[in-house]
Amino acid sequence: MSYTSFYYYVMILLLLPIYYLVPLKHRWIVLLCGSSCFISQIMTNRFQIMIFVSSVLFGYLFGILLHKYSKIRASLKMVLLICGITASVLPLLFVKISDYFAPSTYINRLSFVIPVGLSFYSLQLIAYLIDIYECRIIPQTNPFKFALFISFFPQIIQGPIPRYAQLCDDLFNGNKYEPDNIVKGIQLIIWGFFLKFMIADKTAVIVNEVFDNYQAYAGIYVWFAAFLYSIQLYTDFLSCTTLAQGVAQLFGVNVTDNFNHPYFSKSIKEFWHRWHISLSTWLRDYIYIPLGGNRHGKSFKWLNISITFLLSGIWHGNGYSFLVWGLLHACYQILEDGRQLCIKKSKSGSSAFQLSKTFLLVMFGWIIFRAPTLKAAAELIKNMFSVFNPWILFDGSLFRLGLDHKEFFILVLSLMILLTVSFYQEKGIRIRDWILSQNIAVRWGIMLLAIWSIWIFGTYGYGFDVHNFIYGGF
Repeated sequence: MSYTSFYYYVMILLLLPIYYLVPLKHRWIVLLCGSSCFISQIMTNRFQIMIFVSSVLFGYLFGILLHKYSKIRASLKMVLLICGITASVLPLLFVKISDYFAPSTYINRLSFVIPVGLSFYSLQLIAYLIDIYECRIIPQTNPFKFALFISFFPQIIQGPIPRYAQLCDDLFNGNKYEPDNIVKGIQLIIWGFFLKFMIADKTAVIVNEVFDNYQAYAGIYVWFAAFLYSIQLYTDFLSCTTLAQGVAQLFGVNVTDNFNHPYFSKSIKEFWHRWHISLSTWLRDYIYIPLGGNRHGKSFKWLNISITFLLSGIWHGNGYSFLVWGLLHACYQILEDGRQLCIKKSKSGSSAFQLSKTFLLVMFGWIIFRAPTLKAAAELIKNMFSVFNPWILFDGSLFRLGLDHKEFFILVLSLMILLTVSFYQEKGIRIRDWILSQNIAVRWGIMLLAIWSIWIFGTYGYGFDVHNFIYGGF
């Protein structure tokens, strides 16, 4: 079962009427049952379920202990916190250490027991325990409600990474039936399918062809594939987040935004304020600031930035490519902070230059992120400049990368729709709010037309297999 599968939405259709029929104070039980059903489907063996349940149990118990012994000596309380974090996220630590020191054959066997969503719910547990330690929240005393917080099915695979204070009221207090929540939820689900099937999975065809056969391509081919991968990664992850928000909205649960048009950023620092916001704020609050942030001069600030992004690279995946990718973004930020990559805003055209510069810097990082090896990434970047072949943009060569003329036209049209919607959202105008304000015939007419278009022209329409969500592998 996945967020794009037929059976997932059958489960939701069964849960919805039950949720709104049971008494308000018991509605969280329906969400817990849905989460349990979903987890039983995505975790394919008992080892994965046992590891997941153990992490949840340790997180719950140490949360209670940290609150109960909140008045003990600071050093002992810190030991208790460290023990709680270690016990709760030991599977994640074990996996990450194995990534760098164990043979690849061992890692492949290890994947059999790794729970889906491990990287995401582990960060939830760490944040939960630290927030109790810092007296920001009171621990959840009901173990089943705590299990719901960790396992809430719309967001467990790919986030966003929620904080306990953000979700607890919506999850546990129950939500009254509001027709607008149903319509808004459906709108978000449709938009999520549009991003996945009309853009992400179509760009994947070209991206996979070039990156998986990188020795055969050079010049504009690599530039084009790198550009499309930047789009693919964004729309793929945004689609999953949007689907999570849409499904949660059906039950009256508000899931936080995870993206804010990151490719409109004019600096790398701004990019990380807009990209994967739940992870960026987690790294800021639980790594960067505890390390000292910018409180001890620029040298220590730059060291803290480097450590934070190094850990971000480790979190994202195994292999030295991710370490280099993380350190590259640290270097970007350090250089920007040192004013070496900045252009004064008063200069003519600097806004467009800054936007383009930031996108190109991020795109080079994505090449390292996507390439099969660090050596392959270096060769891809070298090949970008080794051949000058702009004529392939006009002679039909791009149509031999996996998408024919019609599919390519649909992809370009979909990208124009995404750009238009993003532009209006950046201006504070939400098109879906306008649709919601229309009469019922217009409102449902637009949504049915969107569903029909995705069904006919999207990934299913051309017979492609649905690609797994990219961030689901991290």
